[in-house]
Amino acid sequence: MEQKYPFKLPNLPYPYEALEPYIDKETMMLHHDKHLKTYIDNLNNILKDYPMFWDWTLEELIKNIASLPNEIQEEVRNNAGGVYNHFMYFDVISPIENNKETPLLKQKLIEDFGSLENFFNLFKEAAKKQFGSGYAFLVIDKNGNLKIVNKENQDNPLEDNLYPILLIDVWEHAYYLKYNNRRGEYIDSFMKLINWRNVEENYMNNKKGQ
Repeated sequence: MEQKYPFKLPNLPYPYEALEPYIDKETMMLHHDKHLKTYIDNLNNILKDYPMFWDWTLEELIKNIASLPNEIQEEVRNNAGGVYNHFMYFDVISPIENNKETPLLKQKLIEDFGSLENFFNLFKEAAKKQFGSGYAFLVIDKNGNLKIVNKENQDNPLEDNLYPILLIDVWEHAYYLKYNNRRGEYIDSFMKLINWRNVEENYMNNKKGQ
């Protein structure tokens, strides 16, 4: 997330096939190598004539959209959001043997949602009900509370002063090759792949920045 212009496509932190049978190799290759790369290329192309923003991170670009020239605001929102959201997506999932709720975050989820089961149910429901393309996010608000929010397209909660620590991509390209229109099955599979250590790292990074 600390990358600055020109943004580069990072390698996946695991092999393309590492998430099978939950997410297939072909989907991972297309999602990472094609879709994410397109957002990166677009963002670099948008910013190439605006050197005053070359030292801005993705987070700074998204949080300060209103400070950008009017003619590039929407394009930066779409493409910086696409880069940020995909960077986080590939970071918060990993092979299933690595995944277990961390004690600190587990307790925080229980405090804010009543129980782990209630959090999982609410998060799944938010992902299922997202109309069309977009995301469900787990975010931290200004008071340090965890909340679940939906965002359309490549919009990001940073614009609302909410700090995302977990998301699920429900654009069709994230699941359609394997699951077709069965979004609910994809969501159930995604929930098995959450890398809670990385989610907790996102949580702690926010706490340090407060």
